[in-house]
Amino acid sequence: MTRRWLIPALFLLCGSLLAAGSAFGGGPGPAAGLLAVFVPLAVLHSPLVFPRSLGVAQARRRSAADGRPVVLWRPGCKYCLRLRFRLGRDARRVHWVDIWRDPEAAAAAREVNDGNETVPTVFVAGGARTNPPVEWVRAQLAGPAGEA
Repeated sequence: MTRRWLIPALFLLCGSLLAAGSAFGGGPGPAAGLLAVFVPLAVLHSPLVFPRSLGVAQARRRSAADGRPVVLWRPGCKYCLRLRFRLGRDARRVHWVDIWRDPEAAAAAREVNDGNETVPTVFVAGGARTNPPVEWVRAQLAGPAGEA
């Protein structure tokens, strides 16, 4: 199992164990309630929530061609989830790069974050911003008139 699936797998394992214990002790209702909590948590912390991840080299090439931001992210990051959900449909227009899948992307994150793999880190027009407001990312998607 790869590192990016570890957190969702732990949510599923813990939820299943708690539900099984609850089913034996209290019936199927509480067990189903526990699963109804842990399964969505597993999905939210999985790579399934984000658009398909690119390699950082490919994302930078595409960004140079279309001017869209490159966002470095990792599964389980609550700030990445917040940015992804607050962007809504606009999230599909951003180039997403999973730093746990691409060592070069992790190195790029460390380079601009004092040696830390802090995400989300957004690269646009040769600059980088860590954990920017969603309004700033939307402005970058708007094009040259929206650049800040």
